[in-house]
Amino acid sequence: MIKSVIFDLDNTLIDFMKIKRASVEAAVSSMISAGLRMGKDDATKALFELYDEYGIEYQQIFQKFLEKVHKKVDYRILAAGIVAYRKLQLGLLGPYPSVVPTLIRLKERGFKLAILSDAPRLKAWIRLTEMGLADFFDVVITFDDTGELKPSSVPFKRVLKELDVSPEEALMVGDNPSRDIKGAKNVGMRTVFARYGDTKDIKSSGADFEIDSIDELLAIVKR
Repeated sequence: MIKSVIFDLDNTLIDFMKIKRASVEAAVSSMISAGLRMGKDDATKALFELYDEYGIEYQQIFQKFLEKVHKKVDYRILAAGIVAYRKLQLGLLGPYPSVVPTLIRLKERGFKLAILSDAPRLKAWIRLTEMGLADFFDVVITFDDTGELKPSSVPFKRVLKELDVSPEEALMVGDNPSRDIKGAKNVGMRTVFARYGDTKDIKSSGADFEIDSIDELLAIVKR
């Protein structure tokens, strides 16, 4: 019997990569206006290559970018990029359609809800708070809480312990088969692939269930 539903955050509750790309493009445009001598397409491509190298949550990405393409950090250009990035990200940040009604229904049915994210603790909590979702969750486990990234069993075992449920009583919902689905199945949890958040055109997720909208969860937990 399922007693708890555990969610990944980015690309499961929020369209993270859409927000990331739009924010990066705004930052690049602002940096060019501030003196960056580079075309927008080339600059955007270079930034995402650095994200691939250092991680999508890397905090010093614009500094690394300027060191690489400008040979030094010009703080006028840096500030312009950071401010534009933050303004657009804040304006776009919001949950996928049906997230809030689905969470309300799950809480009404008595399910314990949790977040299991590879994001840094503060970033995860800021996103949840800005979206008005923080109060839905009984437990929030981030990278800073375990020092391990999914699919390591450590964060999955930690969230189960905090929820006080067995693996068989938990359902993991995520967009990344190699992290969310694999890690959850390795500890004995049932899994749901959030196909609507797939950015890599996954053909086979290996999950027990696949959904195209988060409200489809309601039928799954009812079984």
